[in-house]
Amino acid sequence: MPTRKPTPPKASRPIMPGYGLPETTKGLLPWSWGEQRLKKSHNYWISTGRPDGRPHAMVVWGLWMDGAFYFSTGAQTVKGRNLAHTPYCVIGTENAAEAVVVEGATTMLNDSATRKRFTALYKKKYGWDIAEEPVFVMTPELGFGLYEKKFAQSATRWKFGK
Repeated sequence: MPTRKPTPPKASRPIMPGYGLPETTKGLLPWSWGEQRLKKSHNYWISTGRPDGRPHAMVVWGLWMDGAFYFSTGAQTVKGRNLAHTPYCVIGTENAAEAVVVEGATTMLNDSATRKRFTALYKKKYGWDIAEEPVFVMTPELGFGLYEKKFAQSATRWKFGK
């Protein structure tokens, strides 16, 4: 998986009847705002679905790089078993006042050059050697930016293209 410059997602308003969001696109958050928060977050919330449909949320460490979210979890953890059954998840940043939430499908990271780069950056960020652990890549399909101080004017939905 070579390093790529992803196409920025298309911004629009989220569908939130009753929240008083404007009908115009004025004030939408740029994708650079979302990406900045994804890169600087230390802890991330991950939500997965159990085979019986019950949700599971947990905190993980990870990296936003190359337009995707990279993280690790053991195959026998709840989230690991959930992803083996249904490879979709939701990732959220730690700061709810400037929240970024992305939804997408996960795959295992198999590219050795990307894995080597991820491992080095992960160790630099967290001080943890993850070289022997399984690594997942979540490719975003849909995202949301929610800036509390200007919520109604800035609530943004990002749609990622193929």
